[in-house]
Amino acid sequence: MSGTTPADVVCLGESMVTFLPSRPGRLADVPSFDRGIGGAESNVACALAAAGHRAAWVSRVGADGFGDHLVEAVAAYGVDTSSVRRDPSRPTGIYFRTATDRATDVHEVAYYRAGSAASAMSPVTVPCDALPSGRILHLSGITAALSADCRALLQELTAPRAGRPLISFDVNYRPGLWRGEPAAVLLDLARRADVVFVGEDEAQEAWGVVGAAAIREALPEPGVVVVKRGADGVTVFSREPGLRTAPRASNAGGADEVTHVPALRVDVVAPVGAGDAFAAGFLSATLRGLPVPARARHGHLMAAAVLTVPGDLTAPPAREHADRLTALDDDAWGRLRLGPGWTGDDTEVRTP
Repeated sequence: MSGTTPADVVCLGESMVTFLPSRPGRLADVPSFDRGIGGAESNVACALAAAGHRAAWVSRVGADGFGDHLVEAVAAYGVDTSSVRRDPSRPTGIYFRTATDRATDVHEVAYYRAGSAASAMSPVTVPCDALPSGRILHLSGITAALSADCRALLQELTAPRAGRPLISFDVNYRPGLWRGEPAAVLLDLARRADVVFVGEDEAQEAWGVVGAAAIREALPEPGVVVVKRGADGVTVFSREPGLRTAPRASNAGGADEVTHVPALRVDVVAPVGAGDAFAAGFLSATLRGLPVPARARHGHLMAAAVLTVPGDLTAPPAREHADRLTALDDDAWGRLRLGPGWTGDDTEVRTP
């Protein structure tokens, strides 16, 4: 990516080397692990780049072999990694996880990220004027949990200022990462954003807010609020059809268009990475100026691509393939069933 060509989306946050279990079971029982990469924001960047957009990833990694692997792996997707800085005194974060769904009681994650290079991101180490220019800046609540310096950076990036890009914010509440009370921090950051992704479950756990309508009431400022409702799909509250051009203050108090888009039936291989993929699909369609229902359907399709592979990342469906599925009528959309291999061949898409 040329230094003078703005990115479509700039994604800022920590990525780690992830060790994926060779078989299901407790971490204590798994005999070996396969190396991969994992990070909410870099996942979004990789998915967008694979979908044909100009994406940049901004972060800090250690001056170590794991840092080398992360930068090389993310760049291999076509992501601009020129703004990733190396920290000579702090390591690259790593983590191990089980193969089970994150939402179940048997899911285990062992993080080794305390004091990581990414936790040293701050307004000093990542100044706003040094960020690549982009139409959208994508952030998540995970970064806010890493350190006080990281929280200060997100507060500066989301503050109103001339020329600020559209801010996309995925709440991504991870209770195990937080010290202290996260509710006020996450609510403040979400209310500063233009597009917010939040699950009904995490909104209830973090804020005590129940139901999509109540979540919108708690987040009156963003132009678009995407409430993820698991198997029930998503409900999108929107006050603007495309990228923001008016001052943010004009969004609050307007009339919402409320759009519900059912989830797809998917033969799940590994239930990880779907939230990041959904955000990438939604933002991809936003960049293309598609209407809200199509944005949500593209999000579901990108999520289905990840759910039907073992890891957090995969090649998305070709744009023409995704557009054809997105254009289906409601009945045909509801009859879709997607399994492994569906992204590369229309014959893998079943409508029983």
